[in-house]
Amino acid sequence: MTTISPFTIAETRPLAHDKFQNPLVTAKGEPRASVAMTGLETLWFNTGTLCNLACKSCYIESSPTNDALVYISVDEVRSYLDEIANNGLPTREIAFTGGEPFMNSDMIAILTLCLERGFEVLVLSNAMRPMRRFEKQLLALPNRDRLTIRVSLDHFTQHVHEAERGPNSWNKAMDGLIWLASNNIRTTIAGRHLDGESEAVGRTGYATLFAAHNLSIDAKDPMALVLFPEMDEKADVAEITTACWDILDVAPTSIMCASSRMVVKRKGDTSPRVAACTLLPYDPQFDMGETLAEASQTVKLNHPHCARFCVLGGASCST
Repeated sequence: MTTISPFTIAETRPLAHDKFQNPLVTAKGEPRASVAMTGLETLWFNTGTLCNLACKSCYIESSPTNDALVYISVDEVRSYLDEIANNGLPTREIAFTGGEPFMNSDMIAILTLCLERGFEVLVLSNAMRPMRRFEKQLLALPNRDRLTIRVSLDHFTQHVHEAERGPNSWNKAMDGLIWLASNNIRTTIAGRHLDGESEAVGRTGYATLFAAHNLSIDAKDPMALVLFPEMDEKADVAEITTACWDILDVAPTSIMCASSRMVVKRKGDTSPRVAACTLLPYDPQFDMGETLAEASQTVKLNHPHCARFCVLGGASCST
């Protein structure tokens, strides 16, 4: 992706109050960019916001006490898989995020269901105690070659990782990562771009870490080591206009919401809802409806995350 200087992310200034207010036009009155659904390739489920950690910069505010998104059940997941089958949707991947997905007691049953139906399955996990309590069940899953666990390591150094995730989190995460690798469960890593640290430096640092622990994870592979941009919705960032696609040489079809949606169950709701993407489970303007059919509508890029993470950052949560 080519980045042109007028669209460089400005992390040091606060976001102007008049930005991202109108879903149709930007603060300058220019037509806001939008993304049409090209086909549902990845369906995400938020398994619930409860987590064993309370990370400093968690965009979804997961913690041991936050149940704003309640646990999704295996029957609720099944209903969406049935909709995929009944409507012949092109979905190849079912993915799970949280909170920590393995806090959900239905998680093994949910994984079994998805794997038995032949989907590729991705789980975002911190690889700590909630996952480790299911070791035997993970090893017994059907079609386990279709399962990937993406482990969150915020940096290749312990002190930066623990500054984000809290003391005593590094060794437990590394132990879980090593357990996954030693049991031939496909494992990838989610890290972060740090201010002032180039991608090359980051990938070299992770490569050294992987080599030290005999982990066969290719740090040069952007799918094996996903480095996400920092996300601060209060920091200034350019709004994305319809002209930006050509200026930035970015295709709308490459943006995450062109091919994915996320199912959430908000506390107090009687049934799950479908959000436009993994990053915006609470914002009502990104609530797309109750069914996948309803959720196939076009998404207007009216949030800082749309600009910083997806368009300018070139990031996607899917594999």
